[in-house]
Amino acid sequence: MSLPVEKALRKAQSHIKAGELAEAEELYKLVLSKFPKNKKAIQGYQKLKAKITSKSVSTTEPPQEQFDELVSLYNQGRFEEVLVKVKPVISLFPKAIDFYNLQGVANTALKRYNIAVNSFTKALKIKPDCALAHYNIGLTMMRKGDIDAAVNSYQYAIKLNPSYADACLNLGNALHLKGELDAAIHGYKQALKIKPDFEIARANKLHEQTHICDWTGIQQDSEIIPTIGTIKQEIRPFAVLALEDEPARHRLRSEIFAKNKFPQKPLPLTPKPSHKPKRLRIGYFSADFHNHATMYLMAKIFEAHDPEKLELYAYSFGDEANDEMRQRLINSVDVFDDVKMMSDQDIALLARQDEIDIAIDLKGFTINSRTGIFAYRAAPIQISYLGYPGTMGAEFIDYIIADKVVIPEKDKPYYSESVIYLPHSYQVNDDTRVISDRTTTKFAMRLPEHGFVFCCFNQNYKISPAEFNIWMRLLGKVDGSVLWLLKSNKWAESNLRVEAEKRGVSGDRLIFAEKLPQAEHLARQKLADLFLDTFNVNAHTTASDALWAGLPVVTKLGQGFAARVAGSLLSAIDMPELITDTEQDYEALILDLATNPERLGAIKLKLAANRLSKPLFNTELFTKHLEDGYQRAYQQYFDGKEPEAIYVPE
Repeated sequence: MSLPVEKALRKAQSHIKAGELAEAEELYKLVLSKFPKNKKAIQGYQKLKAKITSKSVSTTEPPQEQFDELVSLYNQGRFEEVLVKVKPVISLFPKAIDFYNLQGVANTALKRYNIAVNSFTKALKIKPDCALAHYNIGLTMMRKGDIDAAVNSYQYAIKLNPSYADACLNLGNALHLKGELDAAIHGYKQALKIKPDFEIARANKLHEQTHICDWTGIQQDSEIIPTIGTIKQEIRPFAVLALEDEPARHRLRSEIFAKNKFPQKPLPLTPKPSHKPKRLRIGYFSADFHNHATMYLMAKIFEAHDPEKLELYAYSFGDEANDEMRQRLINSVDVFDDVKMMSDQDIALLARQDEIDIAIDLKGFTINSRTGIFAYRAAPIQISYLGYPGTMGAEFIDYIIADKVVIPEKDKPYYSESVIYLPHSYQVNDDTRVISDRTTTKFAMRLPEHGFVFCCFNQNYKISPAEFNIWMRLLGKVDGSVLWLLKSNKWAESNLRVEAEKRGVSGDRLIFAEKLPQAEHLARQKLADLFLDTFNVNAHTTASDALWAGLPVVTKLGQGFAARVAGSLLSAIDMPELITDTEQDYEALILDLATNPERLGAIKLKLAANRLSKPLFNTELFTKHLEDGYQRAYQQYFDGKEPEAIYVPE
């Protein structure tokens, strides 16, 4: 026995005072196994057994402080510890429903979904009307991907407890995943009826309303949008990016979200090496290593990295895929790990085991992100790149990769990360992307044969009344013109047609494009005359698509990162004449190009010449600059210095 007897007995008494009877019993048994005649141990054990018997008769619940301790461990992300400590409590108090629920959510966090449901089912056997257990089954099923089961569980929970605001919120989230956007909005509204100050429900409702272009519904909350997520309650920062272009508030929301959602302590840091490694180990983390916009941009970068300087690891926590982009990535990196079923902590531990020098988060706060990996500190240097167009407001993210257009020097205070400034655009592009040579016609795309085709293939949630008003005025001034948009959902299509009619434009002049394979999508853009950008969240990958296909993009520079991306791309392809600063200039430039064929023709010729001669679509050059940024960030760490702005030269 490692503890002296007296110390062990005192510790047993401490456990009893804390209500940790199972732990005290184990200590007494341990002492008595070594010293069976020890009177203090015998007496203490007898009293404890009497206490346990009394407890089991008088109550089915252990002390509240014991539950609070386990909740605290859970909130710190120490799920395995929760499971170790909850097991003896449940054995002593087999009707302790709260502890079954806690056991279940800890297993859910560790992706042990079937075991988790078993715990919740035990709680329901004890108390069939336990709304919390039904709610927790819903959470588990949603994490598992069984959305129908999740919806059913949330509905049972709400039926048992009609005032269950969290269940209404998550019912909305599940319905969103099912594509039932109107029903999702109804779920969020129900949550707000119960709890009017429920900011995450309001943010989710507003985000859903942007997806269906319900501008009337959004306007009803316009006065409180600036305060949502900026005081105490956390919201998903991405939910309001499209609602306002205010980088100071974007940072505040991110800081509150990161602080509240990721309180776990980082893993102990490993000692800094005595010698700088010959090859840096770079870990890329994403859920999008498949046919996805991120990979359409990044695929070649993995192939272009210098194998003598970098060793590449890819950690995938997205859905399994066996498509072209996944295979291309696997063929390009040194190590590919599918870590979807691992916990955040275990993924961070794996990265530590792999001795990753720099961890690149390609998701940020977007859907299917796993920010907790970085909260545990997967690597000594952690960088946010590409997926999230803004600050993460998190102490555990050291750098953000940008350029002087998306983050001007004066705007650095709006970003918690130190900036790695690349010399041209921050956004990588694959200069081998295939444009289909399959012939497509305006007739096949339901476009007019001779009318001017304005185009915006941004997701509909980015469209606001500000730019739509301008677009409708342009349609009114350019005879026979149409607006070519991306088809996303039936509600958005209907609402946009109604909004056009309100502005005196026939809804039939809005043409919605069906989804096509990437190569064919690029090819059809040649049928458009001009790409019109959105304001609060610019075209990002879609702007690259258009420029790669030879379609000019007109943008307006905003304030935050998301509102300046197209300007960055146009700068890197040396087309500054397509960048405007005000709504008036934006509208005037578009009208001029739409009514001046000679000027538009000259713009298209310049774009064709710049396409392969300027930095934007030079993947090898971009990769060298990115590698230089990595090396400089590592040197800063190796020299024992705190992260600071890095300027990569041309």
